[in-house]
Amino acid sequence: MHTRITILCENTVGVPFGVIGEHGFACFVETDHGHYLFDTGQGQGLVANARILGKDLRGVAAVMVSHGHYDHTGGLPALLQARGPVDVHGHPEIFVERFWVGPGVRRFIGIPFRRVFLESLGARFRLGTEMTEIGPGVYLTGEIPRLNAFETGDPHMEAIRPDGARVQPDPLKDDLSLILDTPKGLVLVLGCAHAGMINIMDYALKQMQRDRIYAVIGGTHLGFSSEAQFGETLAVIERYGIERLGVSHCTGAGPAARLHARLGERFFFGQVGAVLEV
Repeated sequence: MHTRITILCENTVGVPFGVIGEHGFACFVETDHGHYLFDTGQGQGLVANARILGKDLRGVAAVMVSHGHYDHTGGLPALLQARGPVDVHGHPEIFVERFWVGPGVRRFIGIPFRRVFLESLGARFRLGTEMTEIGPGVYLTGEIPRLNAFETGDPHMEAIRPDGARVQPDPLKDDLSLILDTPKGLVLVLGCAHAGMINIMDYALKQMQRDRIYAVIGGTHLGFSSEAQFGETLAVIERYGIERLGVSHCTGAGPAARLHARLGERFFFGQVGAVLEV
C-alpha cells in the first residue's frame, strides 16, 4: 500500500509557501484506498494550509481524533463545513472536561465545542475503546495500556468526572494513535503520545503481530518527560530499528535537537508541509 502523510497543522512551518503554524497537530493521510484526516489542529490553519499544500479536505473518507484537547480538535467545525457529513472516530472520553492547572492559572483545554453542535455540522461520531480498522491498512489503536513505570501523566493536567470529581493528573485514557500497515513496516502517527511513546509502540506491534516499525511521526510529549523517560525512549527507538522519526508539536525543541543529533538522517522535523512517503 502506497502511503503519503502530509503535516497540515503544527507549531512550526517547514515550507515558505504561505502556510501558518499553530500550537497543535493535524495530518493528511493518502493511501491507495482512500484519504483520511488525523486531528484538526486549533482551527486557524487547517483549511488554509490544506489548500496551499494541495490537499482536498472535501475528499476525506474519515476523520480521526487522537484525544480531546483543543489543539487537536479546534478545526473540526471548519473541516465539517468544508467536507459535510463524515465519520469522526475517537474514544468515548474525548468530551471529558479538561484543564491545565499551574501557579495561579486554571485554563480550559478540552474540546471547545459541544458534541451536539459538531453533530449539527455533520459529525457522525464513532467512539470506542478497541482497535478499529478505519480502512484497508489504516487502524486507530484504541485505548493504550499503560504498562511501564516511567511514562507518567502530566501533573498539570486535570479532568472533571461526570460526577464533578477532579482527577489530577488527567489519565487521558482517550489518547489514541494511528497505525498504517505498509510493505516497509508499521508507520505510527501520534497526536501527543500522552499514553507514552513506548507503550504505544509496544501495543501496536503486539496488536498487529508485527516485529517492525518503519517510521514514527507526530507529537511525542517528550518535551514534558524526565531524563529517565527520554533515555528509555531513545533506547527503544534504537532497539526497534526505526528508520524514520519525524517529531512534532509537544516534543519540544531541546529533545528534538537531541534526537536529531543522535539519529542523524533518520530524523526529520514534522513541521507544516513535511511529507513522509512510504
